Amino acid sequence: MSKQKKNTFNDFSGIMFSTDPDFVYENQQTEEQQTLPNAQQDLRVMLDRKNRGGKTVTLVTGFIGTEADLEKLTKTLKTKCGVGGSAKDGEIILQGDFKEKVFLHLQKEGYKVKKSGG
Repeated sequence: MSKQKKNTFNDFSGIMFSTDPDFVYENQQTEEQQTLPNAQQDLRVMLDRKNRGGKTVTLVTGFIGTEADLEKLTKTLKTKCGVGGSAKDGEIILQGDFKEKVFLHLQKEGYKVKKSGG
């Protein structure tokens, strides 16, 4: 089976045939949200060690916007802290304990930021 055929089956969520004459296939694709202005973002900065082999990471959660803008912010924070990291599921993950540095940088950029956790 070619990849094109496989993808068309996924578009219909497993429904192959319907006897209802008024049935309309609904696409499951969700539209990306527009990125809110910095002052309207409500970000949380916290440290996390769970499921990371004891390694500390800095998490930034609560970002509302497009994946491109999330990646852009992630790259800025990674460069500012000089560490690796990634953006997954609307969260920014930075390797290491940079809670204070990230908090101050986001605040300077105009984001509404809160420290979360201990």
